[in-house]
Amino acid sequence: MHVEHLLRLDSLDLTLVWGDEALLGQEIGGVTATDLEDPARFLQPSEIVLSGLVWWNPGDGPARTERFVSALREAGAVALLAGEETHGEVPRELAASCRKHRIALLAVPAHTSFRAITEAVYLRQWGELSRRPSDLYALPENVRGDLEREVEGGASVGDLLDSAFAHLGTPPCHLLTGSGRTIARTATAAELPAARASERIHGARGERGTTLRVEADDTDFDAWYLHLADEGQVPPRVLHEIAEVLGRHRRRHDRRRAAQRQARQELVALLDVPYGDANAVESALSSCGLAGRGPYTVVVASATPAEEDTGSRAALAEALGHLPGVAFAVGERPGGEALAVVAHGGADDADGQDDRAVRAALGKVWPLVHACRPTGALYAGVSEPVATAAELAAAVGQARYALAAAARTAGTGTRAPGAAHVASVGDLTSLEALLAGVPDDVREVYRTTVLGPLLRGGRSSNALLLETLEVFLAHNCSWARTAETLHLHVNTVHYRVQRVETLTGRDLSRLDHRLDLRAALLCR
Repeated sequence: MHVEHLLRLDSLDLTLVWGDEALLGQEIGGVTATDLEDPARFLQPSEIVLSGLVWWNPGDGPARTERFVSALREAGAVALLAGEETHGEVPRELAASCRKHRIALLAVPAHTSFRAITEAVYLRQWGELSRRPSDLYALPENVRGDLEREVEGGASVGDLLDSAFAHLGTPPCHLLTGSGRTIARTATAAELPAARASERIHGARGERGTTLRVEADDTDFDAWYLHLADEGQVPPRVLHEIAEVLGRHRRRHDRRRAAQRQARQELVALLDVPYGDANAVESALSSCGLAGRGPYTVVVASATPAEEDTGSRAALAEALGHLPGVAFAVGERPGGEALAVVAHGGADDADGQDDRAVRAALGKVWPLVHACRPTGALYAGVSEPVATAAELAAAVGQARYALAAAARTAGTGTRAPGAAHVASVGDLTSLEALLAGVPDDVREVYRTTVLGPLLRGGRSSNALLLETLEVFLAHNCSWARTAETLHLHVNTVHYRVQRVETLTGRDLSRLDHRLDLRAALLCR
């Protein structure tokens, strides 16, 4: 395992502060965590060093930093991973010293534990060892043979998990998705709530156990993880071989679902056509197993950055997988959005989600799905329920409008990194929420048309007039309260409001004109 491999692990969320290609290509021989000012005697060549920087103080000067980094260089350390929790960031003088002594420097965010990094290194090393050409296996030959036959025979993932760990005394083990959804668990494993499982997978501080990602053709959102609550119960190499068996099962399962994916895409394509053929939509619903299972809700989602073409689809499918008692079909729209049709009727689970609970249920699991890629943006829009296939096209329009509102409500007019929000058309209970879903170009045209001369640059008086208008409307057109808020004489407020009316052609004594100006201000 090389230093650069750590930066590629999304679960660790590490950031490169300094290091060139040669340094990042160095092989990692081990891990040492220390906060000693001079750790040289405890280090071995080729190790990475984890430090919370407790030894560093802003007022100590560069001498202490130089002593620490030079000790790493003398000992042959290949990289320093510095925690940001103690000081909020990696000190600049530490970066300068690492550059001077040619030690790669990586920043460790507060939400990533040193245990998670250590575990990632050693499990990767064991995995690389187990993949080298060899006739030796850690799993007993009879167990390995039984597992291979179960995979070929189409055994369920739950049966496969129990068989894999039976010879080890069936320790408590969960097979989880990145958002904490339980795929399967051994007979001795207790039920694990999704929020708690997500914390364990992503290495929250104070969480113990061993977690290993199952290698498959997946994304951050739908990846599988083997998690054992107790450390050291299963040798790392054995765990890797079990994960490889589960990976083969996952790939076979995904190949079998390829035909279903095509049917879902055909349904999405039909719903993207205005006034489409209702009979064709009904037939597509039938191909997806959703015919006659209405009412239906449409959900549209977007995920950025689009590192994988299926990112939005995988995120939405994973979120809906948390909802019991519903059936759904997810496909991709042009432009990278994902679209899902969720059916609420005829579910096998009598305790399943009510159709009007989709918005609330998605809101609960959305942060867990977003935690799979916390530096990206993740939004969803939810339609009102509709009864028939003929109404689904209209529901798509509702969901897309709610999606645009979700992005803006999250604090951005586009898609800012680290943002996540779910909105439904039922959330549009205010003028601000209603306008949030209007396309940006339409908002801009309306704003410039209504506010007109007040937006012209180069005149400070225009900015004062806009501020007065905003405060005046916010205080229900009260002259006295506006004057008090702006620390002005009430006559000055009268003068400015009259100027606004003259320039915009609006009469602020009329309710409709007040609403026009208020809407224009909200479109900024």
